[in-house]
Amino acid sequence: MKNRIPAIILFWLIIDIYFFSAVATLTINTSVYLAYWIFDLLLAGTILYSAIAGKTKLISGVMALMLLSLVPKLVGSIVLVLEDITRVFRGFPPRNYGVSEFTLVVAIVLFGLLLFGITRGRHYYKIRRETLYFDDLPETFDGFTITQLSDIHSGSFSDKQGVQKGLDLVNAQNSDMILFTGDLVNNQATEMDPWIPAFAQLEAPYGKYSVLGNHDYGDYMSWESKEAQLANLNRLKQVHQEIGFRLLLNESMPIQKNDQSVALIGVENWGKGGFHKYGDLKKATVDVPDDAFKILMSHDPSHWDAVTLGHHQPIHLTLSGHTHGMQFGFEIFGFKWSPIKYVYKQWAGLYQKSGLYLYVNRGFGFLGLKGRVGIWPEIAVLTLKRRSFV
Repeated sequence: MKNRIPAIILFWLIIDIYFFSAVATLTINTSVYLAYWIFDLLLAGTILYSAIAGKTKLISGVMALMLLSLVPKLVGSIVLVLEDITRVFRGFPPRNYGVSEFTLVVAIVLFGLLLFGITRGRHYYKIRRETLYFDDLPETFDGFTITQLSDIHSGSFSDKQGVQKGLDLVNAQNSDMILFTGDLVNNQATEMDPWIPAFAQLEAPYGKYSVLGNHDYGDYMSWESKEAQLANLNRLKQVHQEIGFRLLLNESMPIQKNDQSVALIGVENWGKGGFHKYGDLKKATVDVPDDAFKILMSHDPSHWDAVTLGHHQPIHLTLSGHTHGMQFGFEIFGFKWSPIKYVYKQWAGLYQKSGLYLYVNRGFGFLGLKGRVGIWPEIAVLTLKRRSFV
């Protein structure tokens, strides 16, 4: 990330210069000009300083301010580009005052939406429901409900009331089982210490289960020794137990209901590219009968295409998280978009291939950007149904 910051700032300044042409069309007030440039140059300098000095908390805040500055101008610049295309064929006359006004209105409206996302969006929880139909779901599990949480990132939390609001919503779903698909912390197990009593309140009659995510291993910070990093991981495993979650580490266990069962499988983190591949699906399913109905928890959705779909035992339902939907984008009338879609083919919501399902949770918490814009924090409620052949 540190290596990308100069390029990000350069891109931002180019957009700044281009968007300024609309501001200059609307006013000749030098005070406005000074305020425009002083704010952005100071912000750019602060971002560079925080990146070089390793001030992670500071960079999180100033990056949010940069988002507030950049994105409205970027979208507004699309209007200016369209105008410039017409200006080329009209001898490049001065900018139209009305077009510049419209550009500014677009930027102001988007600024307001971004400001809401950064100040309130982090706890603007959405309940997302899906009903999934299977031919071979055991009869006693017809109507069985699962609440899935993912990417809690407790080290980013500060608002106890906001977090409690989300946890109360989880319990209000009265689901049969709660599954958590990784990234309980940002780096250190101690980040969960203030939140253990709150998360221990979560309840489900058929249990609470979890897996580890890429951040849980402490791989993104410097440790005094490998032993210290291992001690941190072992403490985090204890935390899962203290909040009442059974952590599955490349293993499976049967979930029994009356005289039937489904196999719940949990793998450690496995991600494409440079992410560690601790997950071992073969090991996790060694004791799972071929004809069992299988639910897999795997933090990174790239595991689905790369490994799960090719596994010799069909995995009926895979639950993942990891992407956060990039905490930025929009979802409207069934259409969704986020820049993360150009990195992850499966990045939010439900996917299906050959009768096998993947659900990618948008995440309960947040990381980096202290908020969410358009891609809101999620509590997923999945209902399993047996397909009727009548």
